[in-house]
Order: sequence, then structure tokens, then C-alpha cells
Amino acid sequence: MAASSQSGTARKILWLGLAIVVAIGLYTAGWFYAANKLKETVLNAIAPTEAASVSGECGDITFRGYPFRIGLFCSKVNVDDKENGVSASFGQLRSAAQVYDPGHIVWELDSPAEIRTGHGLTVSAEWQNLQSSLTTKLKGIDRTSLVIDGLKANAVSSVTGQTIDFDAAKTEMHLRQNGADLDGAITVTDAATVIKDWPQILPRLSAIADVTLAGKAGMIDGSDKTGLYGASGELRRVLADIGEGRTMRISGPFSFDNEGYLSGQFKVEIEKLGAWSDNAKQAFPQLQSTIDTARKLLGALAGGGDRASVDVVVDRGRATISGFIPLGKIPPI
Repeated sequence: MAASSQSGTARKILWLGLAIVVAIGLYTAGWFYAANKLKETVLNAIAPTEAASVSGECGDITFRGYPFRIGLFCSKVNVDDKENGVSASFGQLRSAAQVYDPGHIVWELDSPAEIRTGHGLTVSAEWQNLQSSLTTKLKGIDRTSLVIDGLKANAVSSVTGQTIDFDAAKTEMHLRQNGADLDGAITVTDAATVIKDWPQILPRLSAIADVTLAGKAGMIDGSDKTGLYGASGELRRVLADIGEGRTMRISGPFSFDNEGYLSGQFKVEIEKLGAWSDNAKQAFPQLQSTIDTARKLLGALAGGGDRASVDVVVDRGRATISGFIPLGKIPPI
């Protein structure tokens, strides 16, 4: 009887051991499957697989974090868009997700970065820190955010020789699917743009842009094929602040036609109109009389105050104040 009891206990221990081994094996297989899905999601965020002409490469891939965390590391990242003649390279990529929440992914990307186009434009950038997070759902990426500290970028055209330098203490971008629509917001803090051989139009500024694109939720993961061509939306606000109460706010509905021309009806509100005018005259001393005339016109529309609110109408790129005072033409995207 004792021998039979011992034999039964041994069998239970054996089955328990086998169950543990099978469970570990299944968990390990699931972990590597989730790691591979993490790789696909991260690469799709960088180079959308829906675009057949776009490919992404993650060099020296390693997976880390087993058993409780899923981590993906790459020594460098390369993206190539053959159709549009665009290539890009970045530094080391580190991404991770928790086993219990694999749809929430955080990742970091190191500089330097370089983007080249077939039209002779080269953009180089470096930053102190770049962090991003994204949340996935069954139909792709649901939302994503990006924060960059200490961004410095330089754009050079080999065709015209023109260079543009941009830097910002902090840059944030947020995108999310809102049903069929796409909501987007971007914030830059303490930023400056310098164009070679051009006057410095604005001092350092902080700006916020908040926009909704109708029916464009697929742009967040590349499943939308047309981009901004034929798109419409609502610019809830663009707010530029150059300090000392000098702000400019723009809002209103807009659309792009199939050729990329902008149309829209925008409300432009300017605080400290006189200070903006003085700044413009410092940047363009040869246009002082024109700027004074524009200031008087805006002041008259504002009832003689230092705050102006005007309606700017854009019709296929042709911009006017209230539909009758020409401002110029905006090129297509």
C-alpha cells in the first residue's frame, strides 16, 4: 500500500513537472511571438507597411526583457521610400512593452538623423532626447505621442543652395484616431527659425497648433493612401507667442484640392499690433512705409485699438483679407 501511494505521488510530481515545462514553453513561445509583433509595430510606425514602396530596416536586432518585459533594440534604423525618392537614417532604437499590456509601446530613438530627397533636399537633425509612445488596436495604431528635447535641425537644398536652421528647447506631437477622423496637436517651446540671407522675421517663440482632419484616421499608421490631397478639416487654433503679450492666433475650416492647393476661411487675431509692426519694420527696414500702411489698415479694422481681428480667405492658394485685399499666393503642398 505504501509503495502504491509513493508511485501515485511520483506520477503527480511528474505530471506537475511536465505541466510546468509545457507552461514555460508556451509562455516562451508567446513571448517571442509578442516580441515579433512589437518589431512589426515599431517598424510600421517608422515605415508603414501599407505603402509598398516604403521599407524599413532595423540593424542588429536583439530582444531583451524576458520573461516580464518585451524589449527590442536596434543599433541603427534606415527607411527608404523608393516611390518618392526619400531615404532616412537614424541612430539607436530602444523600444519596450509590458507582457500584460503589449499594445502600449514606448520607444526612444537616438540622433543623429539624416533625411535625403530626390529633389536635392537634405535635412540633418540631432537632439538631446527623443521619447515616444503608441497604443495599438486591431486596425493598427490608435494614438501616438512624441517628445523631443533640444532639437536642432538643418535643411540644405543642393539645387538653390538655400539653408534653413531650426532649433527648439522642446517639441511635442500628439496624434489620435477619433472615429474616422484624425486629431493632431503640436507644440514647440522656445523655438527659432533662421533662413540664410533672409532677415530674422521673428524672435524666439513658442507655438501651439491643434487640427482635425476629416476621414483621415488612417494617416496615423500609413493606411491612408492619399494624404492631404483632397483632405478637409478644422484648424482649431494656431497660437504663436513671441513674448511681452505679442500673440497671433489663427483658426478656421480648410481644405486641399487634388492638386494640393489650400482653400479656407481663417480668423486671424493679433494682440499688441504695434509691437508686431515694429518687429516687422526691424526685419524689413526697406518696407517700413508698406508696414505702416498695413498697420493703419488693421488698426482701422480693429477700431483703432492695439488688437486686430481680421478674416483671411484663401481660394486655391490666393489669400485675401475679407475676400478683397490681396495678400499673396500660397504654393501647393
